[in-house]
Amino acid sequence: MTRPGNLTIERALALARHSDSPDHYTRLLYSPAHRAASAQIQAWMREAGMTVRVDSVGNVIGRYEAATKGAKTLLFGSHFDSVRNGGKFDGNLGILAPIECVAEMNARGERAAVAVEIAAFSDEEGARFATGFLSSKSLVGQFDRAWLDRCDAAGVSLRDAMRDAGLDPEAAGKDALDPAQLAGYVELHIEQGPVLLDAGLPLGVVTTISAGNRHTLTVKGVAGHAGTVPMKMRHDALTAAAEMVLVIEKRAGAGALVATVGILRVHEGSSNVIPGHVDFTLDIRAGDDATRRAAEDDIFTACEVIAKQRGVVLTRVRQSESKVVRCSEAMQLRIAEAITAAGVEARRLPSGAGHDAMMLAEICETGMMFVRCGAGGVSHNPAETVSVEDAGLAVRALLELIRRFPPAA
Repeated sequence: MTRPGNLTIERALALARHSDSPDHYTRLLYSPAHRAASAQIQAWMREAGMTVRVDSVGNVIGRYEAATKGAKTLLFGSHFDSVRNGGKFDGNLGILAPIECVAEMNARGERAAVAVEIAAFSDEEGARFATGFLSSKSLVGQFDRAWLDRCDAAGVSLRDAMRDAGLDPEAAGKDALDPAQLAGYVELHIEQGPVLLDAGLPLGVVTTISAGNRHTLTVKGVAGHAGTVPMKMRHDALTAAAEMVLVIEKRAGAGALVATVGILRVHEGSSNVIPGHVDFTLDIRAGDDATRRAAEDDIFTACEVIAKQRGVVLTRVRQSESKVVRCSEAMQLRIAEAITAAGVEARRLPSGAGHDAMMLAEICETGMMFVRCGAGGVSHNPAETVSVEDAGLAVRALLELIRRFPPAA
């Protein structure tokens, strides 16, 4: 085998060239770049000795059979869509490292006690249609058919985008996995934070995955002439929204939670018009559900007070909701043992980001392995990086996990 990790890093960089933009890495669901990336992943899976299928929502699933017929399946997976102007290893690493593992086993004529499947999820970020975890929800039988009518910024519906990608929207979500056939699910992912980097450790075992809710808040005031309406007589939607954003920031600083306003849009904005209509998003996450709910209640109460004081109308829509997920204790132990066998310390840590593993945890034992980020732990950013050495250790640890996995788990 070539130096472990080399192939994974080379392929991650190559895969990132399939981008919706020539200037930065963006790959949105069912775009031409997304379809090209899917084709490339399929080719690499086949090259590694896997059979490949594409499911009803565009998930690419490769399979490598076990030593004995009828064995259960150990599923690996991560996503190949991205946020806008994102990093090259988010999601991609968790697809490519397991492929490298299977390629090594195939080259040796080696089979494990469990079949190995790798799911390249088509849509985790939800950046195009606000459909986070669409693909993993589909695999666990939770595809929401109302999503088909959602439209992207250009007015294209998910239904039409699926048709353009050669998929049948009426079949979406009808090919969910059979939990009885699964030995478990493991997701390898970059940490997307600085904990492992600061600890000087390349790999980690995830204990819990934080819950995150996404909301869209709409503030409607009264548009007016910038020169003729006195300041005290204005119903400015933007200044009201700005005050709400600061309230969100302040509340998120109290307790073990984080909150982010990632999009703020002024409708029909102009330099000489008082803003009358503003939308903004709220992403709020915490390590436990009670903390998140309490923060949401406080934030929305405070925002209503601001709206009343400023004479504007506030409405909000919950776009998605998730609960804190605890990774299987048995899977945590297996991953820790595999990391130790690869020659490094197995640090346990929570995930502050959401992952497809949250969905798979509803149907099988689930675990996650983190890989250290470079560049200060930055992610969702072009500066995101992973070293060849760390990728190589991840490949070794995953191989240990596969080889050690019991047949009747």
